[in-house]
Amino acid sequence: MEIRPILSTLRRHKLTAVLLMLQVALTCAIVCNVAFMIMHRVQRISMPTGLDENVLSVLAVRGIGKDENPWARHQADLASLRQIPGVESAVAVSFSLPLNRNLASYGVCPTQAALDRAMQRMSLQGSGCENASMFDGSPGLLRTLGLQLVAGRDFRPDEYVQGHKDVAVAIISQAFARHLYPDESALGKTLYIGHHVARVVGVVRTLLSPMLMDKGTDYDTMIWPQLPNDSSVTYVLRSAPQDRARILEAAKAALLKADPSRIIDPKRMQTYSQIRSEYFQRDTTMIGLLVASALGLLFVTALGITGLANFWVQQRTRSIGIRRAIGATRSDILRYFQTENFLIVTFGVALGVLLAIALNLLLMQHYELPRLPLWYLPVGAIVLWGLGQLAVLAPALRASNVPPVVATRSV
Repeated sequence: MEIRPILSTLRRHKLTAVLLMLQVALTCAIVCNVAFMIMHRVQRISMPTGLDENVLSVLAVRGIGKDENPWARHQADLASLRQIPGVESAVAVSFSLPLNRNLASYGVCPTQAALDRAMQRMSLQGSGCENASMFDGSPGLLRTLGLQLVAGRDFRPDEYVQGHKDVAVAIISQAFARHLYPDESALGKTLYIGHHVARVVGVVRTLLSPMLMDKGTDYDTMIWPQLPNDSSVTYVLRSAPQDRARILEAAKAALLKADPSRIIDPKRMQTYSQIRSEYFQRDTTMIGLLVASALGLLFVTALGITGLANFWVQQRTRSIGIRRAIGATRSDILRYFQTENFLIVTFGVALGVLLAIALNLLLMQHYELPRLPLWYLPVGAIVLWGLGQLAVLAPALRASNVPPVVATRSV
């Protein structure tokens, strides 16, 4: 089939053809960027915490009044919690856990020289030091949470401290180790944390921050062997996934039986799956809105292509009949409309690619969105080509089924 007759026909319908091209171009630009934003959000909500989330339950307890020996109370609570049927292990943490928004962070320097530079500049920027999210907890924390050691060991019982004493050892995440010591092992290195130092005795594979701030530093985390020493504490229970709801209720009853003078907020009795879902609720909602908008835009574009094709079929009934009368087959008529649609969509996609890049630059400037990967553009073009062919198929089939005699008599 020659393209020249098709282009000649389009020149006689410039306005409608140009409007359809612009619609395709805008759809291409918006859908490519929306798809990228959806994938960006999906990657965000899929970030691994490093924990065995499907077997963990969390119970936050707030004491009333001042306790002379909080850690003794926590030990008694842990003993009661471990007696609950189905509880495999239980630990106490001060307040920080991945994705629970209770962030505590410190500046950590790999060398004394880096610490001196940071103090002179009054900033960690460019000093070689990094900011790390801090975690603590009672013995058995790594095993209960499911954290995987890739180097070194867990804390020994004699390394745990209570109160405001400085810790002598620390376990850091693999990502944080790479940031501090990019060309060597972090195991055994000395960390300079403000006024005191700590030696790295272990490295865990993954441990996510309580609050996501920066994609490059969200896994810069550290664990201290510091025992919770406040009347408020968070208990983490490990059990089979199907037992978590029952165990949370049993844990609440056991703790209130041991000491009724404490507050256990039902909203802070959660499985870890609920903690993740709550943290990423806005992202999940945004994904739904973006998917709906993209599908709606594609539907409107398909509707426009179908409507225009139907209009052109009605206008060209006589010419279709003449072509059928002089020997054109149904396949020829079908192919004609599909090729015409392909050309219109191609011109629209070419313009849409440029608009997609321009829109992404605008989003980068005003909303700090990352650069759009170029492979989204050909994928978007393929989607629109396929959509165009599907949208024009019904009108094209109707045109190919017009009998030559009926088409001729419609003059």
